[in-house]
Parts: sequence; structure tokens; C-alpha cells
Amino acid sequence: MSRPIPPQHPAHCHADCDLLHPRIAHTHRRLATVFLTGTIIGLSFSAPGNTAHAQDIPPTEIQKERRELGNSGPAVNETDIATVEQSQAPPPPSDGDRLDTSGNLLGDMGGLRPWLYKHGVTFNLQDVEELWGNTTGGAPSANDVGSGSGTGPAYDAVTAPTLTVDLEKLFGLKGGLFNVSALQTRGRSISQDHLYNYNPVSGFEADRSTRLFELWYQQSFLNGKLDVKIGQQDLDTEFLISDYGLLYLNSNFGWPMAPSVNLYGGGPSWPLSSPAVRIRYRPTETFTFMFAAADDNPPGNRYNSFGIQDGGNAADPTNQVTNDGSGTRFNMGTGALLITELQYALNPQPDDMSKATKNPGLPGIYKLGGFYDTAKFPDYRYNRQGGSLGAQGGYPRWDRGNWMVYGIIDQMLWRPSLTSPQSVGIFVRATGNSGDRNLISFAADAGINLKAPFKGRDNDTVGVGWGIGRSSSGWRQYNRDAGSMVPGNENHLEVTYQAQVTPWLVLQPDFQYVWHPQGGTPDPRYASGLKRVGNETIFGIHTNVNF
Repeated sequence: MSRPIPPQHPAHCHADCDLLHPRIAHTHRRLATVFLTGTIIGLSFSAPGNTAHAQDIPPTEIQKERRELGNSGPAVNETDIATVEQSQAPPPPSDGDRLDTSGNLLGDMGGLRPWLYKHGVTFNLQDVEELWGNTTGGAPSANDVGSGSGTGPAYDAVTAPTLTVDLEKLFGLKGGLFNVSALQTRGRSISQDHLYNYNPVSGFEADRSTRLFELWYQQSFLNGKLDVKIGQQDLDTEFLISDYGLLYLNSNFGWPMAPSVNLYGGGPSWPLSSPAVRIRYRPTETFTFMFAAADDNPPGNRYNSFGIQDGGNAADPTNQVTNDGSGTRFNMGTGALLITELQYALNPQPDDMSKATKNPGLPGIYKLGGFYDTAKFPDYRYNRQGGSLGAQGGYPRWDRGNWMVYGIIDQMLWRPSLTSPQSVGIFVRATGNSGDRNLISFAADAGINLKAPFKGRDNDTVGVGWGIGRSSSGWRQYNRDAGSMVPGNENHLEVTYQAQVTPWLVLQPDFQYVWHPQGGTPDPRYASGLKRVGNETIFGIHTNVNF
């Protein structure tokens, strides 16, 4: 989830105050000059994918896309905990109920894992840890401007247990799948402490909490062509996904910048989830249709990520845990998020490329989708009297509904042979939405990945990705009327290398550069308000270990 640090309302406003002063004080981040050093240790218990015992249970969207793209995707997609879990490559074929655990550090755990698997029960425990630092640019948070704090490296981590039950194995209910998971997030966000970006540099950054994550039941019909999932869900593992884009750590390449910034709490995306119903229909191997109806506001904050949002925590206006730190509120009292997506798989790949009798062609996945949010959103341009909100202040006018459309392309460009692990793939994704009630009106990202870049490194992937977010017309007009610096575009570049050090250890060093953070926002350390936050150079390291 992308969580910007938007302008705050005046300090005298409380949780129920929706007054917006014409010159909102910006919260910024301090210049950090610390070069990243050190290493991170990450631990994750992972489980196998579907086998012959669960043929009628549809694979997750990540697993389906990886199969359609053949061997071109990264070894482990690392956007968020749920995606990491779902993206693990399936194990070698099992002999009956004998499970191959050669890729797990702890093996069969004294026979416990195969015994649970035989009865349809899989328990996963993942722990991801990161270290980040920026050598140029950035700005302090508003609370740190005078104190001199907010510098140095930033550490974040998350531990996530997950229990999955195949009900066909357990007691014969064909096509039934139950899932429950939790999160324990800790550390500090470098984006919140040191930077001033529209989106965090890591998709794992989150407010500290111990919370329920997902709790859902999925049932398939029509021999797996149709499946319905109901319960507490994280939608960013099934909608708006680019399989190639999931290689990258910047949160924008996962759940995109626009919904992360514009929706209440970023919408039902990691680390938050909402009560939802998701329907997926696959009439053929090439076409997939998905629809979901979910609550649009997982934490139940009264406001969205505009400056008047705080949900009761003025020090952290986009706080994810103020109203619901445990994840058990099951909020259904705000608005409904209705999202749909149509997918077309070009040249789907056979499950076993070594047995292919003819060249299936280079695979690709093409998607079109959009959402509509039924809630009310504050207008950036006008107050309730119809005057200019930026010039006159007062209460913002509330507008009913919000929408976004998007398109995604994942396409392999080259591979030397059908069975070669080496390949080159690209992705392109764009989103567009209205500009009067949102911070971002247009965003796009793209990148190119090289799988197996070196001899003997078949599961390594190197990638270069770029993204842009355009400040909306309403947000620009607000600042223009208020006499503030008018924001423009934020651009970010990421270069990353995902190395599978051992069958159970993945190490991922990462470099990012951000131009014009939050579109070129003023640096709070300069009273004139005429100097913008500097461009940011960021280094990070991330690991993942499968037990």
C-alpha cells in the first residue's frame, strides 16, 4: 500500500473536525545523509502450491499468471506478504501424499508438514525484514523540523502466519478452501520519517501493529471455471497486478500510486483488508473475468488521504491503526468499492515446457479494469459555499463517488529456447481518474526484467523500472489559490537484483531515485516556502528465507 504524507489540518482540529485552512501546513521529511550499511535476515515458512489432490481448487491469480507466462517471471514476487506466499513456484510432483520439501530450510519438520498436508492443512509463517537509507534529498516530518531527529537508516519488518485448509482433503468438500492470516508489523518507515513521496519506497512499510489480516472462504464450481471468495480480503493480490512489476520493492509497482493515495486508507490493500465478495470466471484458458465488492475504508477513517484526513491521529494523518489496530473492526459503514477486471492471456504456456510438441509463442497477459467507490470525497477546489477552498478556506464541498480505470501489459520479448531459464519481459501499466477529489489524477509505471542474467544463476532476476504520478488538477488549483508552490509530477526509478542464494534464501539489494518528491513540494526547513524538497537517492536491502 502506498501511504503519502499529505498536508495536515490545523493543530486545533480534532477527530471530528473537517475544517481546512486555506494554507495547510505541510508535513515533510528531513534531509538524510546516511549511506545504507548492514545486512538483513528474513525468515518465511512457505507452502506448496496446488497438486493432484486439489485439481478443482483454482490457483491464486499470481500462480495462474506465472503459469501463463511460463518461466519468465521472477523467482519470488515480493510486493507484500500475501503476494510472496501466493507466488511461490509449485513443488516437484508429489507421490501420493508424499510432499517434496527439498526447497525448505527445515525440510519436512520431522514429518509434521507432510502429515498436515495429507489432511489438507498448510501452515505458513513468513518474516520479512528490510533496511533502508537515503544519501541525498528528503525532508523531515513536521514534528522533527526543530528537533533534528528523523535521520539515519530505517528498519521495517513484518511477520505473518497463515493457515490454509483444503476442505476436499479434510472432509471431502470438493473445491472448498479456507484461509486465515495475521500480521505483526514493526520498525519505522523511511518514507514517513525521511522522505516526502506520494508512495513509499517499500511495499512492506506499515504502521506498527499486530492484527488479523485475511479471513475468507473460497468455493469453486463448474470444474474450477468459476470460484467465489467471501470474507475479509486483501484485493491487491488479485486485482491491478503486473506479474513482472511484482519483482520491484517500491510500493507503486504493486498496488499502484493512484488508489493508494486517493482511496480511504489506500483501500483494501496490504496491510489492510476489508469484508468483500470476489467472483472469478474463466470460460477458457485465455480469458478471465473478475469482480469484487468490498468496503472501501478498511481502518474506518473519516477522511481520505487529503489534508483533512486523520482518523483521530493528527500526528500521522494516514495512520492505518488509529481506529482499528487489531484488524477486527470489519468496517462496513462507509462506502462500497466495486472493482472489475478482464484478462486475456496471449500464448499460454504448457505446464511442462519439456514436453511441448510445438512452440507456443512468447506469452503475455493483457488486462483492462476499473473501480467505482460509492463514498463521498472532499473536493479540492470548492468549499461548501461554492467559493475557492484554497483562497477562502472553510469546509470542503463533499462529492459523491470516485472512479479509476486502468490497463496492464505483461509481455515476454525474448527467450533463447523453450526450456531455457533465460528470458526478457516488459510491463506497462497506466491508471486514470478524476482530478477534483483526488491527489493523483494520472499514474504510469513500466519496466524491463532479465531472468537468469548470468550463467548458473537460473532463478535470479535483474530489473529496471520507472514510474510517474501526476498531481491532480484540483490539488494544483488548491495550491495555486492558496499562494503555495504548485505541485507537478513525481518520478521514480528503481534498479533491483533478486538473487536466489540458496533454494530457500532470496537476497534483494535495491536502488531507487525519486525526482520532485510529491510533485515538488516545499521544504519545511525554509521559511520562505520557495525551496522544494530535494531529489532522493535511496538504497535498500531485503531478504526472504523459505523454511
